[in-house]
Amino acid sequence: MLLSLILGVPLLAAIAVAIPISVFVAECLLAAWLPTNKTSTEQLRESAQVAVLMPAHNEADTITPVLQGIQQQLRPQDRLLVIADNCTDATAQVARATGAQVLERQDTQRRGKGYALDFGLRALSADAPDVVVMMDADCITTKGSLLTLAAKAMATGRPIQSRYLFAVPDQKSTKALISAFAITVKNWVRPLGLRQLGLPSLLFGTGMAFPWSVLTAVDVASGHIVEDMKLGFDLAIAGSPPLFDPTVQVMGQLPDSNHAATSQRTRWEHGHLKVLQDYVPQLLGQSLRLARLDLLALGLELAIPPLTLLVMLWGLTLALTTVAGLIGWGWLPASIAAASGGALLVAIAAAWCRFARKDIPLSTLVSLIGYLLWKIPLYFKFLVKPQSDWVRTERSQVKSTTQK
Repeated sequence: MLLSLILGVPLLAAIAVAIPISVFVAECLLAAWLPTNKTSTEQLRESAQVAVLMPAHNEADTITPVLQGIQQQLRPQDRLLVIADNCTDATAQVARATGAQVLERQDTQRRGKGYALDFGLRALSADAPDVVVMMDADCITTKGSLLTLAAKAMATGRPIQSRYLFAVPDQKSTKALISAFAITVKNWVRPLGLRQLGLPSLLFGTGMAFPWSVLTAVDVASGHIVEDMKLGFDLAIAGSPPLFDPTVQVMGQLPDSNHAATSQRTRWEHGHLKVLQDYVPQLLGQSLRLARLDLLALGLELAIPPLTLLVMLWGLTLALTTVAGLIGWGWLPASIAAASGGALLVAIAAAWCRFARKDIPLSTLVSLIGYLLWKIPLYFKFLVKPQSDWVRTERSQVKSTTQK
């Protein structure tokens, strides 16, 4: 009995890695090979009220162009509310100077973006808008995009997530380019693949529009370091799974310094892995109990680890199953792992060719091994001491951008 269990370990490992790879491959190929379904062009009714809610922590140096770009898109009845959250700089004064409404929040015990958003929503509830659009203080949107998101949220009655990408610093390092590609796959390619099947999307934290009635049905207050993903799953379980709109683009800026980049990726990926642990069983269980395909799709989507970790896990599995084959335990597990790796390579190539070829040289992807080595300590740290507190990433100057 014990021997049978031991012999089955390589096969179980191969299958465990093959499942998320299969979902990843399907999403990428659907996005790359199928024509993008046209999105409807709803018009926001003239009487509708939109509120843009922006949490900001020590953003005095970079927030002005962001607020100016947003205000140029709003109508007289719309509002821009900035929550200067636990700031120790002049964020509130700088934001007010642009004409934005600003509320200051000081609470060192309840830190994090989720608490700032909850504070803002409570303030808005006195004269509730029809739609709330959430924007980060370091993101630029194209003209008209905010009202487009709001119109689609009102028309569908569901949360709408825009395409959220990152510009690389002027000094383009291999690490930054690969990071930008990984974000492109996560925030554009994979959600587009799900959209091709009429399935919901994750939330990415900015460029999100919510009907007021939907947003207030869940508790937004949270100190979770990836509160956006958590909010998306809470909304989905409550009956309002988010939809992805690839036609509206929001751009952020990758950090210039290596230290800031490491801090940002640690927060994102530790948060992703923590949400994966907490929500995959819940989403899959609820999908079976309620017979809901959308929750099953979100559960499988969340079960895919970050791209570089997925590649690492595949490499370890291939090594394990190859050793098992060499010592006479059978070659089926190694065959499954090899086939999974081949499919993964095809999916990554298809995603690069369709969505990133103009911006990211092929030679950069060939340097992936160095990027993987840089990420190993990050994942090891998750096993030893995962990050649980929200930490602000050092900002670069926000640059204007055009729609891709």
